[in-house]
Amino acid sequence: MKKTLVTLATSVLAQSAAAEIIAVKCANLIDVESASVTGPRVVKIQDGKILSVSDSSFGTSRVIDLSDHTCLPGLIDMHVHLTSQSSPQSYSEGFRLNPADFAFRAAKYAEITLLSGFTAVRNLGDDGTITKSLRNAIKQDIAIGPRIYTAGKSLATTGGHADPTNGVRDSLMGDPIAKQGVVNGVAEARKAVRQRYKEGADLIKITATGGVLSTAKNGQNPQFMVDELEAIIATANDYGMKVAAHAHGGEGMIRAIKAGVDSIEHGTLMTDEVRKLMKKHGTYLVPTILAGEFVAEKAEIDGYFPEIVRPKARSIGPQLKGNFTKAYKAGVKIAFGTDSGVSAHGDNAKEFKLMVEAGMPPMEAIRAATINAADLLGESDNLGSISSGKFADLIAVRGNPINNIELLEDVQFVMKNGVVYKQAN
Repeated sequence: MKKTLVTLATSVLAQSAAAEIIAVKCANLIDVESASVTGPRVVKIQDGKILSVSDSSFGTSRVIDLSDHTCLPGLIDMHVHLTSQSSPQSYSEGFRLNPADFAFRAAKYAEITLLSGFTAVRNLGDDGTITKSLRNAIKQDIAIGPRIYTAGKSLATTGGHADPTNGVRDSLMGDPIAKQGVVNGVAEARKAVRQRYKEGADLIKITATGGVLSTAKNGQNPQFMVDELEAIIATANDYGMKVAAHAHGGEGMIRAIKAGVDSIEHGTLMTDEVRKLMKKHGTYLVPTILAGEFVAEKAEIDGYFPEIVRPKARSIGPQLKGNFTKAYKAGVKIAFGTDSGVSAHGDNAKEFKLMVEAGMPPMEAIRAATINAADLLGESDNLGSISSGKFADLIAVRGNPINNIELLEDVQFVMKNGVVYKQAN
């Protein structure tokens, strides 16, 4: 995918003209609220927000002509890891690279993500500092990227999927505590949430079961006790934070849903009981089919993954797509997410094709990445649709993605907060 790079100077210049009224002329507009394609529309923007959407003349000093394009709300990826990208070297890089190395990578991956049409992301796990600082730098126009909602360091139990010392030699393993995201018992669970709040996290990410890429044998066993989950979620709610739960196995999902998590990430081995519980509690599924396809493919390459990871990638990865089909047909709420950082940053939109192949209509897939994602973020008043009063986050593609969902893999125009970061050809 060809990327049009922008400079900070361009962004600052655009910001200086923020008071100007901008008219974006679209050949078609996807109205995700009514699930319809409207035909020609003019979107008026001022001070980074949408003033109006109409079919009337614009009469402003600045017009952006997208009369050959379909306009959509900026896309939202609810599961990314901006500080990393999978490679055969991933498992050794933590011993060789400094936090600054990962920070520079994160800045690059954030820009790539924005230019691919994703104007907001949820970052679900890093060292606890990098994406928080990157989020702040983007807000201050020091760096270029999407709106970042970060969980900081994911929470795990000792030896759990997000225990940062898994797989290292005994002398380095130590006994990480709540500050490092490892909790055992109710008191530590509460402390870990409060620590994330203190550090400036936007939400909490827990690893409710084993995982595929951690250097541990089991990829699906439950890894928190019920009282620990309840303590995490109650404390997070007190601090105004939502909770996302990585989960592959059924029992871990059941515990997390009953305890009150807001989303299940992956949900690979979801059972009928789990689907019923998710519907009852209004729990979102963030499916990450792309990550499943990616790890299953790479598992067949000798040396790409450690041998303890390889069988998990082979067995769990291919099941994500089928589970998504069952969840969607059962009426489980779906929010778009890719786990990018497992797959390559910038390839996020490939998830749409997989969702459609799995039985979701194109409009519903787009809604999952816009209005549904905004709801799960708790940002429905600001994001998720091209509507008066919301942030001016718009993208455009040449053609109609309802007829060809793969058009979203080649976004031609990107605007975030009224600033153009990628200009249509």
